[in-house]
Amino acid sequence: MKAASFDYVRAASITEACELLRQDGGDVKLIAGGQSLTPMMAMRLTRPSRLVDINEIDALKFIKLDNNTARIGACTRQCVVAADNALAARVPLLRRALAWVGHTQTRNRGTLGGSLAHADPAAELPLVAQVLDARLQIRSTSGTRTLPASEFFIGPLTTALEAHECLEEIYWPVWTEHRTGCAFTEVSRRHGDFAIIEACAQIAVDADGRCMRASFGLGGGGTIPLAFPALAATLIGTQLDDAVLKGVTQDAAAELDPGGDLHASAGYRKHLAAVLATRVLRAAYDEAYGKA
Repeated sequence: MKAASFDYVRAASITEACELLRQDGGDVKLIAGGQSLTPMMAMRLTRPSRLVDINEIDALKFIKLDNNTARIGACTRQCVVAADNALAARVPLLRRALAWVGHTQTRNRGTLGGSLAHADPAAELPLVAQVLDARLQIRSTSGTRTLPASEFFIGPLTTALEAHECLEEIYWPVWTEHRTGCAFTEVSRRHGDFAIIEACAQIAVDADGRCMRASFGLGGGGTIPLAFPALAATLIGTQLDDAVLKGVTQDAAAELDPGGDLHASAGYRKHLAAVLATRVLRAAYDEAYGKA
């Protein structure tokens, strides 16, 4: 199929893009990389009357680092994020996750903000945003507001963005603990396909190998990706022995409400979630403890 007919306009600034959104209401879509929107339009799952192209807005393309935060513009290409060594040193989980996103061509065009605003519950970047407790800055003609990731994702392909709002930039917390490790993994039919289940974790330990800080989450097992801060808190002070990990990861999997399809039953997805959560927590811990 081909997309239904639509008007097209290229915005020169974020102010212009927000004004076009305000004028057109809910019948307009922003397009940046187009890696999710274009296929949906081709299958006529969405039929916007107008596309507002924000590719030429340089103010939405940046990576800015300080000791505690990495700020990334919403239109920054995924390949640019993955290639930035200074960013990877501060927010390593982003690079780990991007290795699982689609294919090289997808990452060359796809944007960081586009993936987050699309809000696929099995997508990698929304899961990282949940696990790291990223904050998302949203702009409209009336100003800006900032939401934590936990309030931004509402349901499948649904966010807290209003029809007249645009995602402007994302604030990623930088963990300052010296002994920090992270891990990301997923199971899919083929690399680049939608994840059946995905998991990621970040751990910080002290010199004795005791957990000082932990965060982990699961995607693909419900309507939104989930982080488990209360369960992660129970890991603090432990050395992540097998009994501790088993209890925490099984409790996390129990919170999922996955559906079943021809690729995997609901029961298999829950089992897989516990397995992958254990795997990433163990890998993140081992990486952290292995640092001098």
